[in-house]
Amino acid sequence: LATQTELADFLASVERRAYKQALFAVREEQAALDIVQDAMLKLADRYASKPAGELPLLFQRILQNTIRDHFRRQRVRNLWTTLLSSLSPDAEEDSDPLERMNVDHGANREGTPAEQFERAELAGMIGRALERLPPRQREAFLLRYWEELDLAETAVAMGCSEGSVKTHCSRATHAVAAYLRERGVNP
Repeated sequence: LATQTELADFLASVERRAYKQALFAVREEQAALDIVQDAMLKLADRYASKPAGELPLLFQRILQNTIRDHFRRQRVRNLWTTLLSSLSPDAEEDSDPLERMNVDHGANREGTPAEQFERAELAGMIGRALERLPPRQREAFLLRYWEELDLAETAVAMGCSEGSVKTHCSRATHAVAAYLRERGVNP
């Protein structure tokens, strides 16, 4: 069973990566922060008694489900907003939902400023390529290559078969590589 210290250490170790995953999925900083906070609270509330070794997979599953719940709530809100705004002729649109993220890609890296800039540009291009992927492909790509989960762990976290994970990862990898090639980067 995980102790309070083990749980706290685990949550501290995954918060930045979880935030990046949520940010890639929802493309909105505040919503990503809320999603990560909700996922962490759910893990601490419902699964604190689980062994420390089970926490990573449980947390990934909770995080992905929380992201899906966010999109479901957004869909319902958008439906009601659309219906209600059609009744009010002078309703203004709020803001662009596809705000660009502002991430310091070159932080804590060694090398010359030119190398840091080149890495930051490449990381930015990969981030933009990931934003263009369908949600399931992006989820599989991030879990396999960012979180470094193996095939079985990714399948459990996504709630699908290992074959589906392979398919999603393959398609995502090819799409990212094609995106980079279009911009002159040979992956």
